Amino acid sequence: MIEYESLAQANRALMEELEAVASRVIRSGWYVLGNEVSSFEAEFAEFAQSKHCISVANGLDALILSIEALDLPKGSEIMVASNTYIATILAILRAGHTPVLVEPERETFNIDPERLAAALTRNTQAICVTHLFGKACRMTEIAAFASAHGLQVIEDCAQSHGARYDGKLTGTFGIAGCFSFYPTKNLGALGDAGAIVTDDDEFADRLRHMRNYGSKKKYENVYIGLNSRLDEIQAAFLRVKLRHLDQVTEHKRALADIYFANLPKWLAQPLRRPAEYDVFHIFGIRHPARDDLRQWLLENGVKTEIHYPIAPHRQKAMQGILSGDYPIADELHATELSLPISAGHSKDEIERVCSLLAALPEKLKLAA
Repeated sequence: MIEYESLAQANRALMEELEAVASRVIRSGWYVLGNEVSSFEAEFAEFAQSKHCISVANGLDALILSIEALDLPKGSEIMVASNTYIATILAILRAGHTPVLVEPERETFNIDPERLAAALTRNTQAICVTHLFGKACRMTEIAAFASAHGLQVIEDCAQSHGARYDGKLTGTFGIAGCFSFYPTKNLGALGDAGAIVTDDDEFADRLRHMRNYGSKKKYENVYIGLNSRLDEIQAAFLRVKLRHLDQVTEHKRALADIYFANLPKWLAQPLRRPAEYDVFHIFGIRHPARDDLRQWLLENGVKTEIHYPIAPHRQKAMQGILSGDYPIADELHATELSLPISAGHSKDEIERVCSLLAALPEKLKLAA
């Protein structure tokens, strides 16, 4: 069986390093906001080509805190992709604002810059873009639109560590880039973890205190904050894994090349553009009979995933909050299938997946 993802396999090569830093932190006696956190923040800021990195407990908190730190009027409208992962929308709601859904491009799954103008109102204050699956959004156009209309840009980079658009890293186009280090990410912790990068000194200062109860001095609270601190042991793990991130990215890009070279042409595949450097957190294909295809692959020894089975506007929790029709989001959520592509997969395994798909039964080929 080819697993969709095996974290144990992916981390096996780093086991000695990970065990050594875990022991170092445990023996140090310092477990929150210590040297491991400050060192990781400096190292990730350098990687992300940003002036500041503020680590937090998880990716959702990174988004919530960044949106709150904008200090927008309550109830402001923030544009967001209609097919984004629910966390991006939850963050807007938790910060007291109104998500306005904008349909994506079918070929990239990312928000369509050409649809932003139609969603603009006098209450629009920001755009929160999600770089889905490791592909950067069309940020040159989005940033230009935001600048022309006086909008802030928050980037959800949970899946795009190291991805670029026109040579510029995701997370550096707006005021803040928000990262998740959930264990399955290209840069994954061994638990929950997140971070925000920014070049804005005042914004960074606010975030550093908002993550720590809003306190600048112990027991004195300047902001309404959260307890959202990256712990020392996860920071130590991330420091180890950050040193290997470029290698992971190149491995995943090599696996993607095998897919592109060998998958049947009738199968809808990710779009590659010269201006974009994809890091392939997810390799998402599309097929009208997605569920049948997934079952057939499973019966033939390949596990897959769906990102994501239910569109945000159709979630029970969003009824009465998100209104309107979003046919492109509905189509993508009904047809997307994620193929194996992880640091723990071999080229031989990906070639086997391609061979299987090339031998797909005629009824599934016709469905496409």
